[in-house]
Amino acid sequence: MHPAFWFAFGLCALAGLSTGVGSLLGIFAKRTNTRFLSVALGFSAGVMIYISMVELLVDAQHRLVHVWGVRSGGWLAAGAFFGGMLLIAVIDRLVPHVINPHEVHTANEMAADPARHKLLKTGLMTGLAVGIHNFPEGMATLFSALNDPALGVFIAVAVAVHNIPEGIAVSVPIYFATGNRKKAFGYSFLSGVAEPIGALLGYLLLAPYLSETLFGLVFAGIAGVMVFISLDELLPTAREYGEHHYAISGVVSGMAVMAVSMLLAR
Repeated sequence: MHPAFWFAFGLCALAGLSTGVGSLLGIFAKRTNTRFLSVALGFSAGVMIYISMVELLVDAQHRLVHVWGVRSGGWLAAGAFFGGMLLIAVIDRLVPHVINPHEVHTANEMAADPARHKLLKTGLMTGLAVGIHNFPEGMATLFSALNDPALGVFIAVAVAVHNIPEGIAVSVPIYFATGNRKKAFGYSFLSGVAEPIGALLGYLLLAPYLSETLFGLVFAGIAGVMVFISLDELLPTAREYGEHHYAISGVVSGMAVMAVSMLLAR
């Protein structure tokens, strides 16, 4: 077992279970602070995009070029990067639009839905969808932390922030359908458990084959997954929750924090 495994796995667990934070906000807050969520989601997108393009993809290219040469290594890195995008895009296509956690609504909007008997099914199906989406995110956090614990912390924080609205999306329909806060929180919490489970399964499958080539392919794939999530989920959702300028200020802030942090760490 990799010496940093338990630290990396702990980060995955914390990131995944942050859906519980969203659940608590959804079922106890009288009003969703949409401006804060807009900036926070933009910040998360900025962190993910900067890490992916400046750190993970560059690291992947160096590893693959070292083993396979400039031409072949470059093609492998590019292929894995877009392969990661394709993976998460296929998952999105398999999840029906109406329950896709990438189509997030505010707690107030979901509470206003008069079809209470449909809300429970919506919440449960959204929880299943969130769980499916969390599998590759768990692997992204785990393998990044195995390679660089400090980098893993930043990725875990970014994933945790973006899991908060997903927790809201799961818990609010269930709460307003049943009136049971414990049940709503429980299902939201369980949807986040998929993140450490996905990380564990990924590690068990790939650990026997860890090498420079595999790390390079995994890091490039993770970069693709995180860029796609940022462009397809975080930025559109940030704009839905607040004004365009709030979202962009969050993106720039996230990139700036990552740039400064990485420079200070060197």
